[in-house]
Amino acid sequence: MKKDIHVVGAVIIENNKILCAQRGQTKTLAYKWEFPGGKIEKEETAKDALKREVSEEMHCKIEVGEQVEYTVYEYDFGVVHLTTYYCTLIEGEPILTEHKEIKWLPPSELSTLDWAPADIPAIEKLSTDLIS
Repeated sequence: MKKDIHVVGAVIIENNKILCAQRGQTKTLAYKWEFPGGKIEKEETAKDALKREVSEEMHCKIEVGEQVEYTVYEYDFGVVHLTTYYCTLIEGEPILTEHKEIKWLPPSELSTLDWAPADIPAIEKLSTDLIS
């Protein structure tokens, strides 16, 4: 039986654009795009994990809002349970430390990137919810 991996992703919106982050070459799912975030540690809430991960990975602080989507996707390395949340920057600007590249894109252009499969349902939801 595959390991369950519970992760969170930040849909950071600023000036009607969403922050997209590209995974580095040494990471699982190399060069795929994702929402910044990471694993939820024991005794940590999803929102606390998201604040910690964005602070560690991008050296900025966010406010976590409403849930965007919850997705379960089975990869060869395990079953990822991804919960994404709307977020806003409250301090600092994202800095590249773990990702290869970041882009700010309007919702209508999100689907132009090669996203990690677990992120795609959130992309589809954002593309309909934020464009209409």
